[in-house]
Amino acid sequence: MPPPREIALLTNPTAGKGRGAAARSAALPRLRAAGLAVRDLQGADAAEAADLAADAVASGVQALVVVGGDGLVHLAAQVLAGSATPLGVVPAGTGNDVARYLDLPRRDPAAAADQVAAAVLAGRSRAIDLARDSGGRCFVTVLCAGFDAVVNERANRMTWPHGQMRYNIATLAELRTFAPLPYVLELDGATRELEAMMVSVGNGPSFGGGLRITEGALLDDGLLDVVVIKPMSKPALVRTYPRLFTGSVRSHPAYEHHRVRRVRVSAPGIVGYADGERFGALPLEIEAVPGALRVLG
Repeated sequence: MPPPREIALLTNPTAGKGRGAAARSAALPRLRAAGLAVRDLQGADAAEAADLAADAVASGVQALVVVGGDGLVHLAAQVLAGSATPLGVVPAGTGNDVARYLDLPRRDPAAAADQVAAAVLAGRSRAIDLARDSGGRCFVTVLCAGFDAVVNERANRMTWPHGQMRYNIATLAELRTFAPLPYVLELDGATRELEAMMVSVGNGPSFGGGLRITEGALLDDGLLDVVVIKPMSKPALVRTYPRLFTGSVRSHPAYEHHRVRRVRVSAPGIVGYADGERFGALPLEIEAVPGALRVLG
């Protein structure tokens, strides 16, 4: 009788305000009940988690399954980019946009684990694109490089309050002083200078729990979707925000959308965020990498 297929299960126990640990407890027995051998991994920090994941992939596991949110998917993408080992996701984060992309149950970790296990056993995976910067770092969802990134920077400097309220307060604080930023964009080599509230570079259509800023972006078209939100008043920016959840922001006159293979984004003093993680200071040069990540599904 052949040995069971082995997968690695990497958990962020603090994801989703502690939901990660509970999701692992629900997923682990379901994966084993399906007949999989599970290597249970949990790093003390991001660096250790990445090392554990890389060691597991190098040893030949059939899949790397993460229990967490888009931040843990981001970590796994750095390990798996360009490899034949597929990524599975048991959603347990706050946003879970990658789980949306993959049509996974976002509130039922046991059901997500069952779906992942079925894909492993059937050998069913597909290739999706990644976005990659000039230093080799990748992201799956959206790079934010404007007002939204400034809010993230302020929120990360705050020690109180916790959770969503921190971001609400950071948003209100930035609204008082935020002004349109001067950008230089290079879109497949064509240079533009403009002012904007934000620039977003999407590999996928949404970030931040379903904010569909790059609505229409496809995971397997070999292209990046670059969205510019042109200058508007602060009240107009606040009124426009709910339209991000439906994707109807595309019809706003301040919305500008480009599809490119490569983009360079420059703006003074801005740090970009991708997959909800601090990605790096501008300027950043991003390219689409077709089929760079295999996913279970």
